[in-house]
Amino acid sequence: MANDGVNEPVNTGRRRFLTATTAVVGAVGAGFVAVPFIKSWNPSARAKLAGAPVTADLTGLQEGQRLVFEWRGQPIWIVKRSKAILDALPTLDGRLRDPESTNKEQQPEYVLKGNPEFRSVKPDISVLVGLCTHLGCSPEMVAEIKPEPYDPEWKGGYFCPCHKSRFDMSGRVFQGVPAPINLLVPPHYYQDDNTIVIGLDPQGAA
Repeated sequence: MANDGVNEPVNTGRRRFLTATTAVVGAVGAGFVAVPFIKSWNPSARAKLAGAPVTADLTGLQEGQRLVFEWRGQPIWIVKRSKAILDALPTLDGRLRDPESTNKEQQPEYVLKGNPEFRSVKPDISVLVGLCTHLGCSPEMVAEIKPEPYDPEWKGGYFCPCHKSRFDMSGRVFQGVPAPINLLVPPHYYQDDNTIVIGLDPQGAA
């Protein structure tokens, strides 16, 4: 045949069209892929509210009970402690790593006024961030004063089964456990006798 061994002439117009079409499709595809990432840069409504104060109603909270709320993505524990628990707290000082909560970053200063071992505005109401200060696990509340396998002299508190850290009912860490510091106390104030606002300090707070 006349054309054997001879290449057909290249249709340059068709090649330009295919190249341009491929580039456009690629750009459109990249655009669809980019949309989710761009949207992810804009904070969601929930994220915007994550740092907002949380109001908790304490009406009906009984001794030994715990309310759990979320603030800034963290569990906040509100516990009503019994007189027996409050009486036991000062007896634990010798077993604790930081009984007087000397690290100011662990709690607002106003919760240490009066009875520093309580770490609370009201003696019977404890407010804590419910995350172990070792690796961020969530400890179990074991509020009864009775011997436990991990402590025959247990006076109530929080036990983290993950790595055996222990805290008393004020969130103070025991000696000889992995957790390095006390449980944190978030800023908070009482709007009235039965309403607590988590995330804000009281006016005039130190």
